[in-house]
Amino acid sequence: MLELKRLVAFVATTKPDAAVEFYRDKLGFKLVSDDPFAVVLDAQGTMMRVAKMQDGQFHAAAYTVLGWDVDDAAQAVAELGRRGVAFERYPGMAQDENGIWTSPGGAKVAWFKDPDGNVLSISEFAPR
Repeated sequence: MLELKRLVAFVATTKPDAAVEFYRDKLGFKLVSDDPFAVVLDAQGTMMRVAKMQDGQFHAAAYTVLGWDVDDAAQAVAELGRRGVAFERYPGMAQDENGIWTSPGGAKVAWFKDPDGNVLSISEFAPR
């Protein structure tokens, strides 16, 4: 019987040094290894492989590729802002002064980008 185990997250980079600085120093993930193919980080217990791509091989998606659950979106946005993370503003979305959007279901979401333009997010999910 097939047993899928732990999730491994993937994201691409054409700027591995900047990716290490961003994911390790700004988001606080532990650098596990750096080889010719990928930078590997421990993202709070999830293996995250930042695949090294050549220029022209990769184009950032216009949608969220990775996101993290947080207990307090406003606190997370403030802390990441202090670390130099800039949050995105999207036309037509009712985001508050911190860039946080509240979904119809009550989740609070804020988006930011890594050095390659990958869209990332933090989400404070509404209690069930």
